[in-house]
Amino acid sequence: MKAKCAICPRMCDLDPGQHGFCGARSNIDGKVICESYGKATSIALDNIEKKPLRMFHPGSKILSMGSYGCNMRCPFCQNHNISMPEGAPDIFDVTPEALVKKALSLKELGNIGIAYTYNEPTVGYEYVLDCSKLAHEEALKNVMVTNGYISEGPLTMLLPFIDAMNIDLKCFRDDFYQKIGGNLEIVLNTISIAAKHTHVEVTALIIPGENDCPGEMLALSQWLSNVNDEIPLHISRFFPRHKYQDVAPTPVDTINTLVSIARKFLRNVFAGNC
Repeated sequence: MKAKCAICPRMCDLDPGQHGFCGARSNIDGKVICESYGKATSIALDNIEKKPLRMFHPGSKILSMGSYGCNMRCPFCQNHNISMPEGAPDIFDVTPEALVKKALSLKELGNIGIAYTYNEPTVGYEYVLDCSKLAHEEALKNVMVTNGYISEGPLTMLLPFIDAMNIDLKCFRDDFYQKIGGNLEIVLNTISIAAKHTHVEVTALIIPGENDCPGEMLALSQWLSNVNDEIPLHISRFFPRHKYQDVAPTPVDTINTLVSIARKFLRNVFAGNC
C-alpha cells in the first residue's frame, strides 16, 4: 500500500519500495522508513565557525556528522559528492550511542557537541531526533545546518533538542526556490519559528547573476530584521561547484556591497570567504 512522507512539504506519496525525492526515505511495508538512519558519509571535528556559527560558543569545536539525502536539487551544491546516495563515497554505520560516545571522547579537544550537517539533516529526521535526545542527556550541544525545508510539525518536535541552527536562505524569490525544488515561504516560516526557540544564524550564498541583486538583499535583510535584528547573517561567496562549474566566483566587491546593505537593518552581518 502507498505511504505518504510527512517530514517535508513535498509530502512524497510512495508506492511500496519506492524512495522519496530525497533519496533517503522509502516505503517499506506501507510505512515510510528512514533508510539513511545511522548511515554516515562524513565525520569530522570542525571549528564551530565553519558551520558557520559566529555567535554560538565562538572558538569552540563541534563533532560534525553527515549522512546522505537532500530534499532540494541545487545545481550549485557545495557537498553534492556526499549529499546524495548515488554520489556518496564510503557509507559507514554510526549508531546514536556511538556518535554521542565519540562526541564525549572529544570534549578534551574543545568539542561542545554534535552538528548534523554536510547533507540535509532533516531527511534523516528520526536519527537526528534520537541523537539529539541522547546528546542532551550527556550535556552536549546539538547544532543543525539545514536548508529549512521541513514541515512545521516535525520541526516543532525537534526544536526542544536543538541548541543552534544555521539555516540556508538561498534567495528571496520564490521562482528561484521553485527551480531548486523548494519553497521560499516554507523556509521563512522555519526561520521565524526556530528563532523563537533556539539560536539561529542565516546564510545567504551569493551566486553571480542569480541572487546578487542589491534590491533582493534589501528585502531579505528587512524581512530578517522584523524577525529579530540580532540574528547573524552570513553573506558568502560562491565558488564553482557541481553543475555551476562555468559560473565565476562571486566578486568580493559584490559581497561588500551586499554586506553594507544588510547592515542597515541587521546588527550582525558577516562576509564569508572573502
